[in-house]
Amino acid sequence: MQLRLPSSISEAQRCLAEGAVPVGGATLVWAGWQRDGFPEQAVSLRNVPEAGTVGPHGLGGAVLLHRVDATVPEALHRAASGVGTGAVRRAATVGGNIVGSTLRCLLPAALVLDARATVLEPDSVYETDLGELLAKRHVLLSLRWRTPLVSGYRKLEGEAGGPPPLVVAVAVHADGDGPGELRVAVRDGYEVFSESTPYDSDPEQVLHALAGTDVSALPATAREAVHAQITDVLARAAEG
Repeated sequence: MQLRLPSSISEAQRCLAEGAVPVGGATLVWAGWQRDGFPEQAVSLRNVPEAGTVGPHGLGGAVLLHRVDATVPEALHRAASGVGTGAVRRAATVGGNIVGSTLRCLLPAALVLDARATVLEPDSVYETDLGELLAKRHVLLSLRWRTPLVSGYRKLEGEAGGPPPLVVAVAVHADGDGPGELRVAVRDGYEVFSESTPYDSDPEQVLHALAGTDVSALPATAREAVHAQITDVLARAAEG
């Protein structure tokens, strides 16, 4: 397998046009390649500047998870730091986790940040929502988001050999002269969903507003975790 390392968007597009397979997510798909055969060409975006950014307003798709630091919102930082082991975080990328993985640990955080994806196609670069990114399995060049007032992320302990542990992400956003917005996203098993409601400083009122959504249909233990995370984020929003 030839690994190609373009240093610009145009070079990366040429690689894709010539059939190179993106290696984002290789920490998980490697076993499949060993079983089914390796592609003739693979391409990594790690040398493309736009794919390597880390900052308060955006994150590149080729960024290794161990490089996702506290300059990004807390929910995203905690999500990245909680993936696997240190060895995994030094090999796995943002794009690989969100698009190439079935676990998608970073996805709940990206959803509560109302993130948008810039995707790379052989003949174009454009911005789209996370739904299209996942449905069409685009190559993720970068993410950008609405900067929240406060955000949080929690991953519960999982059982060895069991389903993926529950993940809860919450963020509060300002909304001009309005009350603002609270967004919550949950990974339950392999499914991820998100909801939003107008901001209210009372966690009970927020949960009442989420009645009838997928949040209220969660098992009791999961609902308790959502309640705890909402309570924590609202308390910090009130302090701030």
